[in-house]
Amino acid sequence: MNDVTRLFDLLPRYETTFSPKDDVFAGKENGEWIKYPIGKYREISDAISYALLSFGVVKGDKIATIMPSRPEWNFLDMGIMQIGAIHVPVYPTISESDYKYILYHAEVKFVFISGKDIFRKIEHILNEIPGLMGVYAVKETEGALSLQSFIELGRQQAAPELLQKVGSAVKTNDVATLIYTSGTTGNPKGVMLTHANIISNFKSVAHIPPFGSEGKALSYLPLCHVYERMLNYMYQYLGISVYYAESMATIGDNMREISPDILTTVPRLLEKIYDRIMGTGRKLTGIKKFIFFWAVNLGLRYEMDEANGWFYSLKLKLANKLVFSKWRAAVGGNMKVIVSGGAALQPRLSRVFWAAGIPVLEGYGLTETSPVIAVNDFSENGNCFGTVGKIIRDVTVKIANDGEILCKGPNVMPGYFKEAELTGEAIDQEGWFHTGDIGVFKKTGHLRITGRKKEIFKTSLGKYISPELIENKFKESSFIDTLMVIGENQKFAAALVVPDFPHLRSWCAIKAIPYTTDSEMIAVPRIKKRFQQEIDKFNKFFGATEQVKRFELIDHEWNVENGELTASLKLRRRYINDKYAPVINTVFGINDLD
Repeated sequence: MNDVTRLFDLLPRYETTFSPKDDVFAGKENGEWIKYPIGKYREISDAISYALLSFGVVKGDKIATIMPSRPEWNFLDMGIMQIGAIHVPVYPTISESDYKYILYHAEVKFVFISGKDIFRKIEHILNEIPGLMGVYAVKETEGALSLQSFIELGRQQAAPELLQKVGSAVKTNDVATLIYTSGTTGNPKGVMLTHANIISNFKSVAHIPPFGSEGKALSYLPLCHVYERMLNYMYQYLGISVYYAESMATIGDNMREISPDILTTVPRLLEKIYDRIMGTGRKLTGIKKFIFFWAVNLGLRYEMDEANGWFYSLKLKLANKLVFSKWRAAVGGNMKVIVSGGAALQPRLSRVFWAAGIPVLEGYGLTETSPVIAVNDFSENGNCFGTVGKIIRDVTVKIANDGEILCKGPNVMPGYFKEAELTGEAIDQEGWFHTGDIGVFKKTGHLRITGRKKEIFKTSLGKYISPELIENKFKESSFIDTLMVIGENQKFAAALVVPDFPHLRSWCAIKAIPYTTDSEMIAVPRIKKRFQQEIDKFNKFFGATEQVKRFELIDHEWNVENGELTASLKLRRRYINDKYAPVINTVFGINDLD
């Protein structure tokens, strides 16, 4: 059977389509790569299905996983879906309150976790989840049962005919997964995606990798994110081996160990790789330093299809031999394509990596669209810097009168779980999904994102941040009058903080700190330290990616007269961003010369 109409159809298809290999998946344990062939993948997935069936799990029941990406995630994913249950993958880095909301809202029956770190985050709330039947951990964890024992139970309760029967009852338009994303109200929204949604998406991008089943992918993004997950299915559809990086810290070593052909990433990693390379270049001296920066500056001017002319191409060949060959070696020496998504990529990074012989293709999408709407590719005129590419097959996009990107196609979700009103707001009566992003089409057909309709923004890690939610919490501090959370396409969230100056004066009086002027006081190290304590205190209410990592104190109150506030006393975000651009650049360490 080669046709894939349900996601678990990938398993028999893999077995019958591709030559046997021992590394369908590989994960690193105790310094060694542990590899899994397709037979082992199927056997463990089936055992998980048998165990779930033995506990009475039926079609439509929700099963959660909370773990970093690893081979076991896939065994659970297939084991859950092939009995018609719904996989609820949850980020390992969110706050306790979000865990509680998601597990409760989704009516989760079982939770599978990686180990002690996750268990510590959720153990206090488990008693508050009605209907929860058990927590199982990959690694030995006091208070949780072991995943291995669950698998062994399944082996003992093997029921192939029952599995075949319940599997055949799963239809392509059934919900396969429930993925929770940040909502404007503070509570995450459960995006329902069907088998057909995700299958349509990976089939539409399966033409992009310029290699076949001999290839290797290195995966480091969380599989709970639909972007990496969809591509994870595409790899299986194409027979590409998937190696899971140990962590962000080891990704460079992992690339050099396995020499991957493809990497999917968010801009943050490319920024880090580039920064590290530039740091190395700055340490060079003499002619080596001159040649290095000559090559980089050449690369930053790169255009597709040798548009810069023969002389530029000649210089680029020399730069490749002298400098860029070392860049390719740093990413494993075999990288044929890097796909970037989740946030806007700086065009200069695209150019310099292409110049270095490491093609970077930028794409665009949302959880609600499974996720890809548009992506650059290797076809003729397929890549355009500063854009997210052309619209994928079978998907239609139009730009609304207000500039918002609207999408229609087989990739669009059926709706938000238990949220008919929110679904109605997102998908209009004509079936158009409203993305909340603003964009324009270039004459070439490439889509360019120009802004966000709503205030929610993404960091370069690809995580949504709802600034108003965070701001309202921080304003509970008696030291803070108001603040604005910033960090669009940056590595972390930060804030411009307006102190409550009357309170600050009182505090200084109590501490016997002579008070001069507001602008002088915010520069006093002891006062900065006190504000850091406030930031640290309120950061505890948020997940790691939402926390304010840096801040800058503003020396006057924001008001309507100065333009920072509207008549209804709301923040004028765009105005503040423009007015305080130099301050914001300092917060994020942005060099104007870059």
